[in-house]
Amino acid sequence: MLLRWLERPSVYHVDNDELYEVDDQAFEFLKRCALKGGSAPEEGEFIAYCLSEGLLTERPRGVTAAPVRKSPEPSLRFLELLITERCNLRCRHCYIGDPGAEELPVADIVEVLDEFNRMQGLKVLITGGEPMMHGRFWELNDFLSGYPLRKVLLSNGLLLNSRNIRDLNVEEIQVSIDGLEASHDAIRGGGTFKRAMRALTLALDAGMDVSVSTMIHPGNLGDFDEMERLFRGMGVKEWTVDVPCPTGRMADNPGLVLEPERAGRFLRYGFGGGFHSGGEGFACGLHLVSVLPDGGVARCAFYSDRAAGHISEGLERCWRRIRPLRLSEIGCDCEAVEECRGGCRYRAELLGDPMGKDLFRCAAFSREAGTPG
Repeated sequence: MLLRWLERPSVYHVDNDELYEVDDQAFEFLKRCALKGGSAPEEGEFIAYCLSEGLLTERPRGVTAAPVRKSPEPSLRFLELLITERCNLRCRHCYIGDPGAEELPVADIVEVLDEFNRMQGLKVLITGGEPMMHGRFWELNDFLSGYPLRKVLLSNGLLLNSRNIRDLNVEEIQVSIDGLEASHDAIRGGGTFKRAMRALTLALDAGMDVSVSTMIHPGNLGDFDEMERLFRGMGVKEWTVDVPCPTGRMADNPGLVLEPERAGRFLRYGFGGGFHSGGEGFACGLHLVSVLPDGGVARCAFYSDRAAGHISEGLERCWRRIRPLRLSEIGCDCEAVEECRGGCRYRAELLGDPMGKDLFRCAAFSREAGTPG
């Protein structure tokens, strides 16, 4: 459990990935539990609730010390760490393009994570490239042991095996699976589907939370119903579905590009909460920032060419330069705007207007679109 002073006092259940807002009195009580142990008899009803939610236990357990300061506003809750450019695949739809050799030094990663923790962060997404290709990945993994944040490893699964998967100091593994076997292998390479599915199975067998990321492309449009049955049946925690942006290697494969009206309908697939939690009245990415392999700090990885600063300046200083975008500022006026958060601003930019509509999301929320197929 993490006590976090965000926009409001909160408690974050790391194992369950649940955030609870509490009032000042409850927050002070939980501080006393964290720092001293014990409880007051008059708080019995609240104690019962906390016990039922796993926020307190009848036996001592590891709880972080009370926060020492309030977070910035908006709070930075999710940190995407692109620790390396290196990758063992050459996926046809990759928005990054051909991988380089840049990677974040472990000492810099540790410093960023420490500052993110002080800023009241909740979850770190460890990605790349393929993060397990980082030259000192296992040294970083050792540091993550017992670290208070929720750690999520985003991987293509090819380097995961029965020997190393139980050594990972993360709470969740997200595996990229872009269709059933034929459609996945068509864009990621022969044999990669079976290896990714084996990694997913090994992670589930190890008792980890497992999520799946899927990109929509012409070859997998007929796979979504079966993928949903497959992932739900296996016990996958979360399935995120998105549309690849026509940049990087995707731009060299125009046959993979789908028009918004056709691809957008498939954005209605998927389940679980998603990483990019927003806030009422604000567009996507309100609580997220990306740290790039060269140390740049950007609104998200798509904006790698427009970094807000460098980690050498400090994560918080860079974060404060990124202005949150209000929904009232963008050209979305339909009744679903609070639910879709205006879609992806980078996709809207590629469609011609960074403050315009993400037509893929418009298709996903269209009442006239009917059932995807």
